[in-house]
Amino acid sequence: MAYTVLARRYRSRQFEEVIGQDAITRTLLNAIKTNRVAHAYLFVGTRGVGKTTSARLFAKAINGGTPEIDDAIMRGQDTDVIEIDAASNTGVDDARELIASCGYRPMRGKYKVFIIDEVHMLSTSAFNALLKTMEEPPEHVVFILCTTDQHKVPATIQSRCQRFEFRAIPADMIAKHLAHVFKEEGVEADPELVEAVARQGNGSMRDALSIADRLLACGQKKLTAETLEQLLGLPSRELVSEMIKAFSQGDAAKALDRGRELIAKGVSIDQCLEAMLLRLRDLLVLKVCGEQTSLVEASPDTRARESALAAPFEPAALVHMIALCENVQRSAKSSSVPRAIFDAALVRMAITDKLADAAAIISGAPSPKKA
Repeated sequence: MAYTVLARRYRSRQFEEVIGQDAITRTLLNAIKTNRVAHAYLFVGTRGVGKTTSARLFAKAINGGTPEIDDAIMRGQDTDVIEIDAASNTGVDDARELIASCGYRPMRGKYKVFIIDEVHMLSTSAFNALLKTMEEPPEHVVFILCTTDQHKVPATIQSRCQRFEFRAIPADMIAKHLAHVFKEEGVEADPELVEAVARQGNGSMRDALSIADRLLACGQKKLTAETLEQLLGLPSRELVSEMIKAFSQGDAAKALDRGRELIAKGVSIDQCLEAMLLRLRDLLVLKVCGEQTSLVEASPDTRARESALAAPFEPAALVHMIALCENVQRSAKSSSVPRAIFDAALVRMAITDKLADAAAIISGAPSPKKA
């Protein structure tokens, strides 16, 4: 049998299973219970956050009834729930065909539901044709428009829809779901790996599950953070930690050596700097807001380790290093010798305290106390 990707096998089958969109699912369910189903909805959000799944669940809730119909709707194969990919059906003729089918009443359910994915890809003529129907739709028709780029959807269309903003899914929620998926797949996954995959998803459950698919394809029964780093070519988290520790110790030689190790593993300078930026940002937030802050998404063990790593730094030093990494990242992209700029940045971050002391002497101000 053909392999079914995790994103499809673990797709939510009930509204209660939709992750990270509680306010939206609650509102949609209440609309059904109170018989306030609108004729048009606009689901807005980045990829992989549950827009199409929620559209199918909503269609199932207002049209379902038997396991056969429910299953057909969730597979996108029901006769009364028509799914259209606007990216490949952009023309006015496609819109007119859709409009013509609106005149036919549903065969099995109460409504004829049109789910138009990536609706912003429709041409101007197609939008104008669609607008005519949305102004005075038949009572048996419901439109659910999904888009990742709301700004390209005409205001005239948006004004005729109930709009729902699908937020990026928090990393801790993605991690919890991934842990369940790995367990169901019979694979042992280190918590650090699960957290890393969740972060790589960037708020998209589908992206995180796609990475999980690649990890499962490795055939290993125990997955670690090192497995992910090797698979995606990511900077070693351990090496980045050692580099930051070298900064806190003022050990420029050690910082340079860890930078050399990262590059020797095939990691680009841009990737190194991005990894450092992300870590330094978390350290800054933990230092300023405390270990339990919700602004850093991490497990309790990771929080404790990162807080210990942040302890020797003053917030001002972390702010300086973040600004330096960001400037170096831009400069290195256009430089013919990016390695020299990268190494100079590592040394500068390792001697931040010395530079601060020198600046204080020149200005006549007292030297800042070290943490």
